[in-house]
Amino acid sequence: MPELPEVNTFQRYFDESALQQRIARVDVHDDKIIRNMDGASFAERLHGRTFTGSYRRGKYLFAQLDNGHHVLLHFGMTGDIKYYEDPIDKPKHERFAFVFDNGFQLGFDDPRKFARILYLEDLQAYIDSLPLGEDALRISEADFLQLISNKKGQLKAFLLQQQNLAGVGNLYADELCYQTRIHPAARIESLSLEDKKLLFTTLQKILNYAVERRAYYKDYPEDWLWQWRVEGFVPPDGKGVVRKGTIAGRTTYFLSEN
Repeated sequence: MPELPEVNTFQRYFDESALQQRIARVDVHDDKIIRNMDGASFAERLHGRTFTGSYRRGKYLFAQLDNGHHVLLHFGMTGDIKYYEDPIDKPKHERFAFVFDNGFQLGFDDPRKFARILYLEDLQAYIDSLPLGEDALRISEADFLQLISNKKGQLKAFLLQQQNLAGVGNLYADELCYQTRIHPAARIESLSLEDKKLLFTTLQKILNYAVERRAYYKDYPEDWLWQWRVEGFVPPDGKGVVRKGTIAGRTTYFLSEN
C-alpha cells in the first residue's frame, strides 16, 4: 500500500499534468474501482469540468474540480497514474482515463483493482466519516505529543491507525522504530517525554527525506532499515540483528540485540 511519501509523489505528478485542464470526456473501461456510482455516471459528472487543485491527507489524494467537488484517488496496492498522448503508451491495466482538451490523457492503472475512486460533493464530510487524523507531515509537535500522551497500547498499533496519524504505514513505521531504537511493541504509556519528542522529530526527518526524493527507494540511505528488511541481517554499524515478527497484526522487522 502506498504510504504518505508515495502518495505525495502521485500528487506532484497529478498537479504537473492535470491542473487547469478541461476534461473533454472520461473513458471508463472497467468501473469496479469507482465505488459510489457506475462508470457512465462518473463520466457524466466529470464531462466539461476542470481540475483546479489537489489536496492530500495521509494516503488519500483528492482532486479538486471547478464546481467545488472532489474526486478521491486512493491507490490501493497497485494503483498508478500516467499522462500520455499516444495510445501506444496507454497503461496495460488502465481502468479509466481523463481525456483533456489538449489531446492528452491521464490514465488510472490498477492491475489488482484494489484502488478506491469516489466522486465527492462534500470533502470534509467524507474525511470526517472515515475518520482520518491529521496528516503526519502537517501535525505540530505539540499536537503530536498531546495525541500520543492520551493513548495506550503498542507503539506500532498507534502509528498504523490512520485516525491517529494519517499517512504512516507498515514500512515507515518500522523505519521510525529502527531509527529511534524504540521497539515497535513498546507500550506507549511506558515511553518518556524524550522518547515521544524523538519519535516526532525522527518521523518528520524520515518523511521529508522520502518526499524530497519522490519516494525513490534507491536514493534512501544505506543505513536505513528499508534497505535490508531481511531476518538475520546485521546492520552496517554491527549493532544488533534484524528480527521478524507480527506486531499490531502486521509483519514487522525490528532490531534485536541478540
